[in-house]
Amino acid sequence: MRRAVFLDRDGVVNHAVVRDGKPYPPESVLALRIVAGVPESLAALRDAGFLTIVVTNQPDIATGKQSVATVEAMHARLRGKLPLDDIKVCYHRDEDGCDCRKPKPGMLVRAASEFGIDLAKSYMVGDRWRDVAAGQAAGCASFFIDHGYREKRPDPPYIAVKSLAEASVHILAGFPRENKD
Repeated sequence: MRRAVFLDRDGVVNHAVVRDGKPYPPESVLALRIVAGVPESLAALRDAGFLTIVVTNQPDIATGKQSVATVEAMHARLRGKLPLDDIKVCYHRDEDGCDCRKPKPGMLVRAASEFGIDLAKSYMVGDRWRDVAAGQAAGCASFFIDHGYREKRPDPPYIAVKSLAEASVHILAGFPRENKD
């Protein structure tokens, strides 16, 4: 079985657009800015044998605020610039009741089945409570990048960090999974 680091997109891999204390995705490919340190962190994780998989909610498709073509163009840019093994996307809203929209673990579970991933030896890195909850529900150790958004905070357990770079240092050091007896 393989190990993976699952990553939220907006606010973890690329900068989120923050309005009124809440994060939103960039509106265009031109507005998509990769967070400093992300390429190096992902490369180090992959060099250590981890798969790197983005799992992202993009409900603006369902609401008509964003086009599938724009989201796919953003993902093509991320794939071209970053060492990613896959990008899983949920285009639904909460009301749709799907099993892929975080906080549900559907995207992680599907990736685990597709890639032969041991979720108990894998990690989730996100900047919202939904990301942490999805990781927890899938059985992954979860890291929370606290940007101070004005919204619900995740329920423990999680490890608070300032960035993907900081989370990757902990992951590469074997914390917390490999240090547990």
